[in-house]
Amino acid sequence: MRIGIDASRLNVARRTGTENYSWQITRGLLNLPTDTNHFTLYFNQPPAPSILQALNPRANIEIRAMPFPRLWTHLRLSREMVQNPPDVLFVPAHVLSLLHPRRSVVTIHDLGYLYYPQAHTRNSRLYLDYSTRFSAKQARHIIAVSYATRQDLIRHYGIEPDKISVVYHGYDQEHFRPVEDLAHIAVVRQKYQIEPGPYLLFVGTVQPRKNLSRLLEAFAQISHDAAFKHEYPDYNNLQLVIGGKLGWLSEPITQRIEEFGLTKQVKLVGYVADKDLPALLSGAAAFVMPSLYEGFGLPILEAMACGTPIICSNAGSLPEIAGDAALLHHPLDTDALAWNLRLLLASPSLRAQLRIKGLARAQTFSWERCTRETLAILENC
Repeated sequence: MRIGIDASRLNVARRTGTENYSWQITRGLLNLPTDTNHFTLYFNQPPAPSILQALNPRANIEIRAMPFPRLWTHLRLSREMVQNPPDVLFVPAHVLSLLHPRRSVVTIHDLGYLYYPQAHTRNSRLYLDYSTRFSAKQARHIIAVSYATRQDLIRHYGIEPDKISVVYHGYDQEHFRPVEDLAHIAVVRQKYQIEPGPYLLFVGTVQPRKNLSRLLEAFAQISHDAAFKHEYPDYNNLQLVIGGKLGWLSEPITQRIEEFGLTKQVKLVGYVADKDLPALLSGAAAFVMPSLYEGFGLPILEAMACGTPIICSNAGSLPEIAGDAALLHHPLDTDALAWNLRLLLASPSLRAQLRIKGLARAQTFSWERCTRETLAILENC
């Protein structure tokens, strides 16, 4: 079988979210032992040498670089699908080309724009709604990354349940594991200019959907609570570390830091290199993800794998992924978030309990499982 893969999201130096999924699932599919499948990867730009080296193309793998100035998916990829169609086309990230083989499979990650439209520009929201609806209707089969996304597709777009399979993400089990070397953690802390003392950690794109304004407000409640700091003096220098690139409408976040008088306690460290994440996670008192909506929530999976206690919202897929290994709160309830922060910081036994549960929970997810389940769908759609 000839399987075509939209590889346009692979050629990114700093991968987040859907780019990371596209990279992991593509590399996984290429590395599965098979004598019957031929893979064609469609790139919108010539792939970097490092990408080609990591993909390790072999006889059954073809690289098709097809540069095009605008609307690459709907014009250039569509033309390729008409002129030289594969047996099945796999699109790892939402957008199916206008012209495509009858046997097409698309992965849809979330429909968060329907729940919190204010977290997107008007044009972005309209495009996301149109393209996702089109892809869901036109694809032969849909991969949803969580049951929450599956239910959203059924509820909002009227997709038949039998057309949707849930395939969870995995994580790099060799990379994401507890770091016990305190000296290494100290080196990474110094790299990101994190002062001595305990810190809470968030990692993700700084944008409205991540709900960081409420996280800052909850953190301010603790930072300005003299009674809490008197009872728990270890947290007099508690910091909040926010890692991730600045996204759309990130300016209000920086303004809120000043409004709450947190310029010394909050560290905006920018993009965190993948090699540094395990140490940064392992050194944190807790990983906090207060998102308004998530289709999967890979950062909490990586945090659990590093033994970091989790506090997250109960929005979208997060309760589904975290299970009983996290403290949950409603994403709009700032006081509940502050309560969970206090509760976790004040209880070493609770942190130890969540650490054990998180490590066990993380072991139920793997990219190998994700890849094999995805290949089965591509072969049988």
